[in-house]
Amino acid sequence: MSEQAREPAGRRVVIVGAGMAGVQTAVALREQGFTGPVTLIGAEPHQPYDRPPLSKAVLLGKAEGSAFDIDFEALGIGLRLGREVLGVRPGEHLLDTVEGPEPYDVLVLATGAEPVTLPGTEGVPGVHLLRTLDDAERLRPVLAEGQDLVVVGAGWIGAEFATAAREAGCAVTVVEAAGRPLAGTLPAEVAVPMADWYAESGAVLRTHARVARVEPGAVVLEDGARLPAGAVVVGIGARPATGWLAGSGIALGAHGEVLADDRLRSSAPDVYAVGDCASFPSARYGERLLVHHWDNALQGPRTVAAHIAGEEADPYDPVPYFWSEQFGRFVQYAGHHAEADTLVWRGDPAQAAWSVCWLQDGRLVALLAVGRPRDLAQGRRLIEAGARMDPALLPDPARPLKKAVA
Repeated sequence: MSEQAREPAGRRVVIVGAGMAGVQTAVALREQGFTGPVTLIGAEPHQPYDRPPLSKAVLLGKAEGSAFDIDFEALGIGLRLGREVLGVRPGEHLLDTVEGPEPYDVLVLATGAEPVTLPGTEGVPGVHLLRTLDDAERLRPVLAEGQDLVVVGAGWIGAEFATAAREAGCAVTVVEAAGRPLAGTLPAEVAVPMADWYAESGAVLRTHARVARVEPGAVVLEDGARLPAGAVVVGIGARPATGWLAGSGIALGAHGEVLADDRLRSSAPDVYAVGDCASFPSARYGERLLVHHWDNALQGPRTVAAHIAGEEADPYDPVPYFWSEQFGRFVQYAGHHAEADTLVWRGDPAQAAWSVCWLQDGRLVALLAVGRPRDLAQGRRLIEAGARMDPALLPDPARPLKKAVA
């Protein structure tokens, strides 16, 4: 280990948040050779676990949980679970917890995101969110009983839950305030064909539908329609879980996220932020990105750990990536298409497999692949390389993406 890495080894690192980002930061510190004390604080009482299986195997009772296969004790990582953190005083290097002040030398914020609730339904019986292991456990018997379900929101989580509920044999109605699924994520020409997936699965999708209220056994829409509902699942988005940072002086963005720099350092000394709770400046895309996906929580910790351990850390500027399994399809996305000027189809969206490419000034900047994992794998590398594509060759789905480079 270098002298630079040895120097900070005695410092105490405290990580708030025991999800993917927090756990991977702790593990990456040890992989980087950091030998100082590392403490992982989690609000939930459960052994740290992975979230993607919650809307799939765990929800359907095919798995009892998704705990990380990590020997925290062997790695010398202290776990403090079921512990609420109330605030932080960066000037004093102290956390405020329900059990009293917690000192740190280096603090990592990895508290993730929390689901947005449907106004007026907080605490209403039969209304569910799907973010935690406890949420999934509460929903398992609902699916097992085959109740009529209403899902509010046709985003990624709404589609995944509807998929699981249909597999369980439930009658499912999905209500979406916008005119199409994934309205805040994909352009209309891409998202509209995906609306057909709901009907194919036997689910009912109602767009331009706003919830007026939830009654016992029913959801009432603003147009007066009354939908039978043994249970209601709300999936209308998530926001950074940073409310506890109020008054800390740590700079937050418009969505409540921690404003991190390109090494994932916050505005406060010795405080880093990683995963869903933080945004970072992307030189690749020329804007600040807030990425609420698993891969970001996996990659960011390597940068944070390297910097804490005193090693040289490259600027954090990944190609965002996520996937979703819904209605019998494997959907993958890489990149960021907000500033793209050209959209190119590869294949027919009426078929089982197709892709969409986004170009900016002729360079591939994003790609959505449905049932075409090879397109995604090649496209991700081409985006990282800033490859310029040949618009005459790109639309041919039979041509490997890498063979369409200009």
